[in-house]
Amino acid sequence: MNCDEICSLLQQYVDRELTAEEAAHVQVHLEACPPCMQLFHFESNLRRLVRNACSEAAPESLRVRILQRSSTSYL
Repeated sequence: MNCDEICSLLQQYVDRELTAEEAAHVQVHLEACPPCMQLFHFESNLRRLVRNACSEAAPESLRVRILQRSSTSYL
């Protein structure tokens, strides 16, 4: 895999959404490519920071408004 392919899979890799085979290919590349490994660490840390900052659930009324807007924006 090349760096462009890794970048396109990196978010799925961080979220553990890849197949075992895909994840293994990404891991091999990351171990051999410091720039991609640095990007992986950035994405992982960003996810952790967002998760920690957003520990409270959104109010139900906000969720409903977002869902209503998203369902009407494609009409």
